[in-house]
Amino acid sequence: MSANPLAAVIVLAAGEGTRMKSKALPKVLHPICGRSLLGHVVTAAQELTPQQLVVVIGHLKEQVAEHLGAEHPQARTVVQDEQNGTGHAARIALEALAADGITLDGTVLVTYGDVPLLTAETMRALVHQHTLEGNGVTVLTAEVPDPSGYGRILRDPQHGSVTAIVEHKDADAAQLAITEINSGVYAFDGKLLADALARIGTDNVQGEEYLTDTLEILREAGHRVGAMVAADHRDILGINDRVQLAEARRLLNDRLLVAAMRAGVTVVDPATTWIDAQVGFEPDAVLLPGTQLHGATHLGEGCRVGPNSTLTDTVVGAGATVSNAVVEQAEIGAGASVGPFAYLRGGVALGAKGKIGTFVEVKKSSIGAGAKVPHLSYMGDATIGEGANVGAATVTANWDGVNKNPTTIGAHARVGTDNMLIAPVTIGDGAYTGAGSVISKDVPPGALGVNRAQQRNIEGWVARKRPGTASAEAAAAALGQPAEA
Repeated sequence: MSANPLAAVIVLAAGEGTRMKSKALPKVLHPICGRSLLGHVVTAAQELTPQQLVVVIGHLKEQVAEHLGAEHPQARTVVQDEQNGTGHAARIALEALAADGITLDGTVLVTYGDVPLLTAETMRALVHQHTLEGNGVTVLTAEVPDPSGYGRILRDPQHGSVTAIVEHKDADAAQLAITEINSGVYAFDGKLLADALARIGTDNVQGEEYLTDTLEILREAGHRVGAMVAADHRDILGINDRVQLAEARRLLNDRLLVAAMRAGVTVVDPATTWIDAQVGFEPDAVLLPGTQLHGATHLGEGCRVGPNSTLTDTVVGAGATVSNAVVEQAEIGAGASVGPFAYLRGGVALGAKGKIGTFVEVKKSSIGAGAKVPHLSYMGDATIGEGANVGAATVTANWDGVNKNPTTIGAHARVGTDNMLIAPVTIGDGAYTGAGSVISKDVPPGALGVNRAQQRNIEGWVARKRPGTASAEAAAAALGQPAEA
């Protein structure tokens, strides 16, 4: 391939995608397994390290361009203001490069923004075969179980070259029996492509320039038209509506899970486990049923996640456990535990062997190694030292109506149950607070902070105020007194 490098990948992504029935989102930006449809295509194309990567955009072009600028700034965008066919789209891409003085000397691969299952391996194999055979153009094809509606590939029986692509509606009985179909993805000789595109006509029902016409143009000019059959026919599946989007999501998710399992991850129930393409794993991680992993989540060696847990952009340390929890943008230390029924969000760091327990919400807080927030609590904008323990039903009152204020709980401090910590406030290292306290002033290291009203008992209140009730009868019996009616 060094003699004929990959000069460019051109991604055609200008169409509206009306069958998606979306007013706000272009078809190519619909999400699937952590990336947009277009994002999967561009990511795969970038793995081939082409000299030029061009994306032709049109419908809702500002939105698509912004997405590419944020996620794939290396891609060059070219606008097709009027969608006049695939040939027209490819031609304006070449013209935009030529206007910048770029001549494509080598292979040009043309693909589409709605084929998220097309892998870099398949595209690389197509480019390799194209170069090896010295073709003018090489078509990516697939052998499919049901070829209905697709263009059939007709080959020279002796040499295997492509003699024609016959559309389903134009095929005779023998041609309809052919199961090899056209994907619409091609590898071209760059110089030949530019010449062929200039010769495409618009003499068709739609009055458009069709990229497929270049095959006949090149063949008639004496250039070989080759074809490569994709190893997996599902690679070429395009997305036209939300049903196909869901089907592709299932297929891509299965591929990601298979790769994870082959890398040493246990997936107990693949049917209910969903992961994004960017998720990373270490060996012996375990995913329990109902688990979803999104974004740049990474699971450490031997950790257990699930059941029924959703993690987004979260790092889980070795041997940690996360159960029935929602976790966003967090770091969970080695051997730590989260849940069940916990919510971590917005930048939480849980130290090694720390614990966030049942019905606990934590926001933008740092919890030190071995520290515990076991039950029914809210920690916001807090720093909790190593070995500290926060009693059940404790709340950091971190918002004063204008600003978010910090709470600091020192190392090995003990916060009593049902505490209200009025930020900004500091509980020193080794300090204690009494149960039921409202702590609004700093507690020095080693001190006990208590702030609660003194209890008083009003004798006989139930007999006077609730006569005849079950409570009154129980109290009278306990006191050896007759119950009053």
